Amino acid sequence: MRKTAFAGTAILALSLLLTACGGGDQPADDMSEPTAQSQTDDMSGQDEMSDDEMSEDEMSDDMSEDDMADDMSDDMAAARTGEFTGLNDKAVSGSVEVTDTEVVLSGFSSDEAPDLHVYLTNGTEEADVEAGTEIDAVAFDEASQTFTLDGVDVADYDTVVIHCDKAKAVFGAADLA
Repeated sequence: MRKTAFAGTAILALSLLLTACGGGDQPADDMSEPTAQSQTDDMSGQDEMSDDEMSEDEMSDDMSEDDMADDMSDDMAAARTGEFTGLNDKAVSGSVEVTDTEVVLSGFSSDEAPDLHVYLTNGTEEADVEAGTEIDAVAFDEASQTFTLDGVDVADYDTVVIHCDKAKAVFGAADLA
């Protein structure tokens, strides 16, 4: 008799567990995650907006499609890139991308130094660095670094230099193309 009662209780508990875990076909009234079927039902509903429903008049007047394309091409044209090489027996590697608004280092590494900085210059000599524009301090061991440019005309420069200000030494440079 005890085995029968225990077996009945176990079956009842199992069926409640399966029902609670979504074994039934009825949707739950709570805020549970949507099932794959309910997501499919929602995606095929009548409330979906078609691609053609928004007219050109309803698009934002702030910027036309031609203006957006021009801005995108300006941004792409403004991006200049280069690959770092070490100078003066120092190791510097990685790539750089310079836009009108930022300098982005990727895959960057350099010999360690106490006071490394990134400069926009027109050459790799110490005089070029002094005549150039200091961007910011750079970490020798961080592969990805981004620096914001404020009020810098990047068209005036053709080189990105990694320079140790304390030692007054050029560690490496990337010619921009």
